[in-house]
Amino acid sequence: MSGTDAFSPGPATAGQVEFGPAPPGGLLDVLRMAAVVLDDQGRIALWSPAAEELLGYTAQEALGQYAAQLLVADEHLDLVIGLFTRVMGSGESWAGVFPVRHKDGDMRLLEMRNMRLQDEHGGFYALGLATEQATLRRVERDLALSVRLVDQSPIGLAVLDGELRYVAVNAALERINGVPAVQQIGRPAVGTVPFRHDAAIESAMRKVLETGAPLVDRQVVGRTPADPESERAWSVSLYRLEDPSGRILGVAASVVDVTDRHQSAMEAERARHRLSLVADASVRIGTTLDLRVTARELADVAVPELADIAAVDVLDSAVQGRREEIPAGGTAVFRALAVSAAHPTPAVRAADPPGEVARYDAERLVTQCVRTGRPVVVPQVGEADLPDIARDAEAAVLLAEAGVHSYLAVPLIARGEVLGALDLKRFRNPLPFDADDVLLASELAARAAVCIDNARWYQQQRDTALTLQRSLLPQQPPPNVTGLEVAARYQPAGAAGEVGGDWYDILPLSGDRTALVVGDVMGSGIKAATAMGQLRTATRTLSALDLDPAQVLRHLDAITIGLESHIATCLYALYDPHQAQCTIATAGHLPPVLVRPGRRPRLLELPTGAPLGVGGVAFRAVTVDLNPGDRLVLYTDGLVETRDQDIDVRLDVLLGLLDHPRPGLEETCDRLLESLRPGTGQDDVALLIACVSG
Repeated sequence: MSGTDAFSPGPATAGQVEFGPAPPGGLLDVLRMAAVVLDDQGRIALWSPAAEELLGYTAQEALGQYAAQLLVADEHLDLVIGLFTRVMGSGESWAGVFPVRHKDGDMRLLEMRNMRLQDEHGGFYALGLATEQATLRRVERDLALSVRLVDQSPIGLAVLDGELRYVAVNAALERINGVPAVQQIGRPAVGTVPFRHDAAIESAMRKVLETGAPLVDRQVVGRTPADPESERAWSVSLYRLEDPSGRILGVAASVVDVTDRHQSAMEAERARHRLSLVADASVRIGTTLDLRVTARELADVAVPELADIAAVDVLDSAVQGRREEIPAGGTAVFRALAVSAAHPTPAVRAADPPGEVARYDAERLVTQCVRTGRPVVVPQVGEADLPDIARDAEAAVLLAEAGVHSYLAVPLIARGEVLGALDLKRFRNPLPFDADDVLLASELAARAAVCIDNARWYQQQRDTALTLQRSLLPQQPPPNVTGLEVAARYQPAGAAGEVGGDWYDILPLSGDRTALVVGDVMGSGIKAATAMGQLRTATRTLSALDLDPAQVLRHLDAITIGLESHIATCLYALYDPHQAQCTIATAGHLPPVLVRPGRRPRLLELPTGAPLGVGGVAFRAVTVDLNPGDRLVLYTDGLVETRDQDIDVRLDVLLGLLDHPRPGLEETCDRLLESLRPGTGQDDVALLIACVSG
């Protein structure tokens, strides 16, 4: 089928015929087709208004006149008479261009069609149809140009009538649709290619018909018989068609294949989305130095954007600070740290529970991932793949039940060491993992691996410092304390905080006296714990010299100055059971609480003093009478200080907790820690409670 034929309207049906008057301005009006009828003698018998407009003669002036004498120049008379005789004699029609005289005397070139007519009595007449040659040629050129443009255009073009049925389809649209034009003509556009999948197009077409406002560059995505295996994209534009008089003829549609542009836009959008995800991961992963929290943050970032379920497993050797090479055919011991699922799924039960240690054989894909340090991807998971993905046969059944169809594992590599793997599965997302997914997962894993590596090294250093800290503190109160019952606690900072330099001590002295000490070396980590150990040793040594508490602090101040710029607070209380008195001196430390039976607890008013290590500051001691049943509560700032409450408010809370019925000392220690430090604090705490026995 040629392009011209493809763009020709098909046969009209009864439903397509439009009855009724046509408004002026149609093609016949544009051509100004004049009609003239001659009798068998050549006289003008009928003269149309268009003939009057075209040639200037009124009907009264023309009727009855010999047409040749009125309209033809003398030099053309013989030719015209011969043509008239031939048409009237044989009935042969004649068409051509001929100069005709206008009433004003000028000659006009007219395109003419002449034919013989016969009436009911057998009489013959000659019908002449004429229009200006220039007008006809202009219309012909416009039509030829339009047809040629439509036929050769690479853009699919269609014309739809007022009922939105195809009345014309060009060759390009045939190729786009993969359907011959004859199978589209007369059919509704909506429901056929390329509009079958876009119901909104119909309302858009009707709106264009109603308002005349064009719809430009509406994107439609779908498949056609021309390319049923691929999804294509088209840019559709709609325009209302009107004749010169403004009568609405229908809608013109242009269809441009923009699949390449659509795919590029989709790729750009995916790239932007991936960059956004990576940027989001940079903010969300590594918010703390807790190993499990960091692993959970990575798993949470991966779902649901990248996978439906994600697990983070770290080599047990890496957690313990050892670097281990897994030989070919060797097993790997993992510690599961996190599992995150975008939707409820049995696949969660197939994952190793966080915190557990599991040994995987060489066939496990995650083992291959950490052994080679390269991603392992199974785009389409089959039944034979599940044993290599799942930890055991039961887990394989759960993965099959969940509908896992695609698998990806990427290594967690930091500073050249493989720490573990990010394990990803899809069961609701219908797309298999592809190369872009591998790239994105590897980028997320690389960023998270550094955070995991920082967290595990911090954990190791924290454990070391905590071990040192605990080893320097008394394991239990000494048994030979005269006149006092004592209880103490040490609580390290939470997972996000470092071990500090808080300490307490209970020191039996000569004369049945007892020194009660709490202190806090500013800073954290092993250095703070080491400085704390040195100050604790110095305090024990000084206390044996029977010095006044203020003198002890003065000597400690001198010692602290030499401890690499460390500063510490300290409270030193010396209890004498024979005098029923306690002498207390403080170096920048929070005041102790005195709890007496039948009275409200109160903070002791003491000269604050400067912290140890400042130097050149005098310390003064205050003596307090203690009666049987009186309690003295000593503590470090980690018990009461928070970031969101004023210290005075927190001290009031402490006094309130101590104003309740008097449980045992051990219970009181536990209650204070549970109430004032319900979670993991940012600072460590030393707590010491002494009660005067009766």
